[in-house]
Amino acid sequence: MKILLTNDDGIHAPGLEVLQEIARAFSDDIWICAPDEEQSGMGHALTLTRPVRLRKHGERRYSVTGTPTDAVTMGLRQVMDGPPDVILSGVNRGANLADDITYSGTVSAAIEGALAGIRSIALSQVTNKEGAATDDTFEAARAWGEKVMGPLLDTPLPKRTLVNVNFPALPADQIRGIRAVRQGFHDYSRGTVVEGRDPRGFKYYWFGLQAIEHTLDHGTDLEAINEGFVSVTPLQLDLTHHASLGELGERYG
Repeated sequence: MKILLTNDDGIHAPGLEVLQEIARAFSDDIWICAPDEEQSGMGHALTLTRPVRLRKHGERRYSVTGTPTDAVTMGLRQVMDGPPDVILSGVNRGANLADDITYSGTVSAAIEGALAGIRSIALSQVTNKEGAATDDTFEAARAWGEKVMGPLLDTPLPKRTLVNVNFPALPADQIRGIRAVRQGFHDYSRGTVVEGRDPRGFKYYWFGLQAIEHTLDHGTDLEAINEGFVSVTPLQLDLTHHASLGELGERYG
């Protein structure tokens, strides 16, 4: 099995090393192509207005001066000697749950893989307000990654789908299991804009994300994480709201 690893935290992120440990349980044919620096919150951005540069860090280990989407594209078209069987993105430091996946570079890297017709899985380690549940931020992912990945690699997935995995911010022995759940939705008024002044007196603005209130609807990724389970959520790339097609068709008919 040939596996391509990527992320949005950058080529030197500790979560990428954790992902490599997980991947090694299934294959020795592992390739890495990741952004050269953190690209959190970039979503599915593709670099179009400037060149992307590729740097080799070692055997089958590369970085790009661009987004997670760029990294997957370069990995598939310039780095690897053939298409991978699986693309794994992560392990992100921080949750990618509910509608936050729309911002996520980690999930978007897996989206790019799914668009290319390759089985793609995004993995994220939830952290609490203090940062980590234990001295090892990624303890849960290390302990539960292989358990999650086994069934995901064996289960047939339809085309243009991907899987989003989140590990709870708990010591490994306190995790209650794994749940296959749907995407939740936050209930919040999001986005503070913090104004400040630089040393020269000019204004700047910093987008802030305050504590988020959410409704833990039954059967969602939010509920699973809150109850101490690893969440596994299949996602589809077809964003069409099919139920509205009929009504709109009648109005435009």
